[in-house]
Amino acid sequence: MSDAPGVLTHAAVMTGRSLRISRRNLDAMITAMMLPIMLMLIFVYFFGGAIETGTAYDSYVMYVVPGVLLLCAGFGSATTAVAVSEDMKGGIIDRFRSLDVGGAPVLAGHVVASTVRNLVSTTLVFGVALLIGFRPAASLGGWIAVAGVLLAYIVALSWISAAIGLLARTPEAAGGFTFFMSFLPYPSSAFVPVDSMPGWLHGFADHQPVTPAIEALRGLLLAQPVGNAPWIALAWAAGILTVAIGLSGVLFRIRTA
Repeated sequence: MSDAPGVLTHAAVMTGRSLRISRRNLDAMITAMMLPIMLMLIFVYFFGGAIETGTAYDSYVMYVVPGVLLLCAGFGSATTAVAVSEDMKGGIIDRFRSLDVGGAPVLAGHVVASTVRNLVSTTLVFGVALLIGFRPAASLGGWIAVAGVLLAYIVALSWISAAIGLLARTPEAAGGFTFFMSFLPYPSSAFVPVDSMPGWLHGFADHQPVTPAIEALRGLLLAQPVGNAPWIALAWAAGILTVAIGLSGVLFRIRTA
């Protein structure tokens, strides 16, 4: 327990370092923030009139925004994999180890910085959604639950991105691997109901980690029944986080051996 203050201090320093790097890499930040907004505008204004959700929502924007919020988390966390891979390739990790900074603070710094970036990006996306007609009806408890689900997924996706950054040998490969994570919202209920998809896709769409999160966010934001969706979503996030932390620890030891 005596090392805990030192670990926390190192993690705080590594978080500050990651945030400063993000501030200097404005093009990546702008891309991570603007891409979800552009996709939301494309779906709402280009395709929204042709998409029939088969639900009682007043407009397509009321249906699609919760999915875009989770899509934003995927795009934002993808930069974590690239940042971790650049650290591993650039040799800075050896310098940190010579200063007695372990792998946990380094990775935690990347994850916390990713979480901060994602929260800023999510707030921006939500603000644009309000401007184009999204009208949430959540209660105070609903807003707290929405924040909890979103935060859980942002942290879980950021940790799995850190593990991908350790697994990939180059930053380019890390960016390619995270594409699959960013792709998950598409075969889900983010943009169209699962029932409208081909039958062979229903099993995957219904039982992948993104669908319960989107259903939970949509129901909570619009004050509709959510059933067990929030708990299922949080269970998925906890499972992903547990695997990601364990895997990143193993991969860090292998890569720095």
